[in-house]
Amino acid sequence: MDIEQMLMLTENRLLQEGSNMGFLLEKAKRWTPASLVEEKEWDRILACAQNLPISMGAYPFGFEFPLHKKSAAADFGVTLVAGSSTDNVFYERTANNDKLADSIVNLFKEMDGEDSSLRDVVGRKLTLEFDVGSATNVISELPGFFLRPNQYRPKVDDDKIDDVFTIINALFSSVGWKLNQVQRQKLAQIYSAQPYSTCMDSFGIFPSRPPPYGIRLAIMGFNSPKELKTFLKTIEWPDDISIVDRVAESFLTETNIAHYGVNLDIQEEFIGPNLGVTFGAKNRFTNDPGYWLDDTNLWSTFLDTLYREEIVIKEKLAALGGWISKPEILFGKTGHFLLLRGIHHMKLVISNGQFSQVKAYVYMILSALDQSHRII
Repeated sequence: MDIEQMLMLTENRLLQEGSNMGFLLEKAKRWTPASLVEEKEWDRILACAQNLPISMGAYPFGFEFPLHKKSAAADFGVTLVAGSSTDNVFYERTANNDKLADSIVNLFKEMDGEDSSLRDVVGRKLTLEFDVGSATNVISELPGFFLRPNQYRPKVDDDKIDDVFTIINALFSSVGWKLNQVQRQKLAQIYSAQPYSTCMDSFGIFPSRPPPYGIRLAIMGFNSPKELKTFLKTIEWPDDISIVDRVAESFLTETNIAHYGVNLDIQEEFIGPNLGVTFGAKNRFTNDPGYWLDDTNLWSTFLDTLYREEIVIKEKLAALGGWISKPEILFGKTGHFLLLRGIHHMKLVISNGQFSQVKAYVYMILSALDQSHRII
């Protein structure tokens, strides 16, 4: 069975299991420690997830755990693919003045258009990030929207700056924004300042967060703290670069981290002062650049090193280590499902010259097993 058939089978089976993503996340409560998500926060997550079709569970979904906060809350992320059986739900909702559906459909129409330049760059996948634990009061109607280049990543030596503008223009137009001249200049400056080893890995917007509105840009593939430091100086990142050196050097020399990068905010008139240093482990069994699942053991030394940082809530960090799991079988009404869960990446945020935030981004992947798979 190829990947497309497996996804279709999983979508169809999930539709017989329940009505919305809240059903799946109810199951996730049993393996998510209360130190990461407490009971009252589950109610908020489930309320958000109940507005999403359960068939989205055929694609990666997960949480953002803030390890620097005592409160046990989390944000929630899901994946949606244009052309899948799930996207029909959002097309139907556009008749009801549904802002989320309108934005999703705006993007999907551009992806599915004839000779779509957007589809050529990012394929048909869209990631949504809902501010739940980080929302102060009411959960916003619109989540963060993220697009990630598909077969390749825009690199300075490939002369793909037009692809960068294609992605950003699509994100902005989906929510009624327009890219201004300063943002175009900053994007071009960042693109040309990239070391040849790096690439623009993801592009995001947060339409419901307070202004100034901007672009969340992830650049991955730095080879050394020195290379990162030179890049930040070139783009005139407006904060103390020395702490970036310390953070990067410490975790790269003492852990199994295979690649790292940065998250930048390109605001309406300048590059934002917050910098996310992002770390990812790489599975040792494949060199495929599109393969991101990690051997669960690769994160152990990173978590051990992170334990020494004062900002980290130790109970949460211990719980995170326990959340990672080997593949396991779930038993549903329609048969067996295979569940994978682990850490996708970790992010350390620097602001005002300080190491201010630690976030873990964890994933769950659910796959239906057909009758030809024997459970031993």
